[in-house]
Amino acid sequence: MSLNKDLEEYEMDNAYKLYLAKGENRLSGWDRFNQLATWMVKIAYLNILWIVFSIIGLVVFGLFPATVAMFTIVGKWFHGDKDLGIFSCFWNVFRDEFFKANRYALLFLAGGYLLYYDFIFLRLNEGQLVFLYPVFIFLAIAYIITLLYFFIVYVHFDLKFFQSIKQSFLIAAVSPVETLLMVASFFILYWVVRLIPGIIPLFTGSVLAIVITWIGHRAFAKIERKKEIRS
Repeated sequence: MSLNKDLEEYEMDNAYKLYLAKGENRLSGWDRFNQLATWMVKIAYLNILWIVFSIIGLVVFGLFPATVAMFTIVGKWFHGDKDLGIFSCFWNVFRDEFFKANRYALLFLAGGYLLYYDFIFLRLNEGQLVFLYPVFIFLAIAYIITLLYFFIVYVHFDLKFFQSIKQSFLIAAVSPVETLLMVASFFILYWVVRLIPGIIPLFTGSVLAIVITWIGHRAFAKIERKKEIRS
């Protein structure tokens, strides 16, 4: 009887431990879901701030400072500062970088206008200036890939005005895989937005900033590894 009783108690004890283990798994699963939901709210909130502050600056003068602020916060998240005050950080960066960021905005706007004017000019003279097509294509690609890397370079490095432009282009040029990943992420997001337009105010700019930051850090790490190997 005593042996049977001991066996029953042992089985009950194991069953109780198994129940507790399952409970811990359920709790950890809930914690993971709660963490995911919290991050989704943070990402959506950051996207709303990006849109609102861009509008406050009448888009033309608000887009670049707001985007710099968004990439700054995403960069801090990647470096482990996950509990920072999103609004206060966003506002401080937006205010402090407003004029400097808009100098770049004017530069990129002027470059984009010139490319558009060249495109229209080539279309109006189709077949007559074929030798200029490769030049235009090169300039257009250089413009796009420089803009892709600009914000992550601006936030990650402390560079002089034209050095930021130069480094953005050079990093893009020596990181073809990462550059293609960035381009692909734009098209994927565009496709998702067309399927679900309701995500525009919540998960567009901020999601793209996270993806570009991740890809950009990957490109930076590869360049650093190449430097270490050469040295």
